[in-house]
Amino acid sequence: MDPPLGSQTGVPRNDVRSSEDLPHYKGGLSSQADTKTTPQIPFTEASALARDEDIAFASGDLQGFSKPIDSYEGRHRWDPEFEWDQKEEKRFFALQLDRGNISQALTDNMLDDLNINTNDYNTGQTIFYLTFLFAELPSQLISKKLGPDRWIPIQMVSWSIIASCQAFLKNRSSFFATRALLGLVEGGFIPDNILYLSYWYKSKELPVRLSWFWVSYQSTYIISAFLAYGILHLRGYHGMAGWRWLFALEGTLTGLIGIASYFYLPPSPTQTKSWFRGKNGWFNEREEKIMVNRILRDDPSKGDMHNRQAVTPGLFWQAISDYHMWPIYLLGLSWLLPSQPMTQYLTLQIKSLGFSTFETNLLSIPAYVVFIILLLIITPLSEAINQRFLVALISQIWVLPLLIALEVLPGSASAWTRYALVTLLYAEPYAHAIIVAITSRNAGTVRTRTVASAMYNMTVQASNVIGSNIYRNNDKPLYRKGNAALIGMTLYNMCLFVGAKLYYVYVNRKREQVWNAMTTEEKEDYLATTKDRGNKR
Repeated sequence: MDPPLGSQTGVPRNDVRSSEDLPHYKGGLSSQADTKTTPQIPFTEASALARDEDIAFASGDLQGFSKPIDSYEGRHRWDPEFEWDQKEEKRFFALQLDRGNISQALTDNMLDDLNINTNDYNTGQTIFYLTFLFAELPSQLISKKLGPDRWIPIQMVSWSIIASCQAFLKNRSSFFATRALLGLVEGGFIPDNILYLSYWYKSKELPVRLSWFWVSYQSTYIISAFLAYGILHLRGYHGMAGWRWLFALEGTLTGLIGIASYFYLPPSPTQTKSWFRGKNGWFNEREEKIMVNRILRDDPSKGDMHNRQAVTPGLFWQAISDYHMWPIYLLGLSWLLPSQPMTQYLTLQIKSLGFSTFETNLLSIPAYVVFIILLLIITPLSEAINQRFLVALISQIWVLPLLIALEVLPGSASAWTRYALVTLLYAEPYAHAIIVAITSRNAGTVRTRTVASAMYNMTVQASNVIGSNIYRNNDKPLYRKGNAALIGMTLYNMCLFVGAKLYYVYVNRKREQVWNAMTTEEKEDYLATTKDRGNKR
């Protein structure tokens, strides 16, 4: 029979944690065996021996180290004496068409209709990513104040209106304007969702949940490709081009989903009652206690702020100056670059091979499907073997031979050979969920998690800006110069992933030596008196 989770007898037991994950609990330091002590409790010799279960507390005298603040939304369900079994816990386990539909619109001669070229399109994408980048952090801070359950639907409805208005584009200026507005309202959407999901899932569960978030995101491209196949046939109906119908109809769909999400998304696991979700909510009192206590025993720092508490300027500075998060930001700036141009030019690349508008949209679907399959393989793999940066390194190993092939392939090569390379390059193993989860679990506090999620995504958007300008008009159709630059970037990324892994291993081993040198009394005194916060504990 499964032992009760949260039992007050026996020793505290540990979640397996990679040595690349910073410990961010009171006193606990990653051990040589790549384990972590349960958050915010003393790391004892006995606790180091128990590594395969998932229990948070061992004795009543440790309860004070994990008590959430009084204003925490789940405070009334926090109970250090509460017990449940694993079978009970196991029971608990947007569409964003508007960002991706421009890829399908390009196949319907959108650039020609607006009298713009590849460089103009690059500029438009650069404008989009720059405004997206600068909106990330303000959006995340607004989300922390209002609550993701309120801010996410507002974002969706706002960008759906702008996306629909793209149906009335006239020229380059209007194209640039809508790209800027879309970036402003979409910025912060992904970090907002990450923050929201962290309220519901434990650190080791988050990567897989995030991978499904990106599966749904990528699935919109498949849906959009099928919708585009039908909608683009409306070219000429009421004198409108097919791509105009595409923007109008898909933008409206996103707006309807945004309105529904406003009523559907609950603020937290203990705040699910409403006229739309049901007067009794989604969970009974016992289930709410399980959800609150499992989250806090995994990471008590989640009880340091309530879900509508703003990040003050002082807390913001502490979070942004947390140098232990900087290697992750450095990765965000470059790891996606090798596949970025192909992500933005997939349909144009396929169409340039001689396929029609409708064939191009259907032929783009295999790239999306392979992308999803690899995403669902690589993310659980990182947790199964307890190696995150090294698994993420697979993404660079994957793209390197493909880029080399594109660089040396003669212009006379078969269209289907080039199509296969383009498809596989787009479908690069997507380590985004892995790195985002590392960001969340290494943050150590809610305020750092809020800011760090936005900062990491800002660096990713910065890489999008760079990626939008690698394939230039004077380098088409083979893009030899662009591919050569991407090969060099891939080699750099390989060194960066290995370097980040070694850095976190070094930091954790150094901390472990200090912690193990302390006596039991010194450890208890540290826990009781330290002013260190988050991952500096």
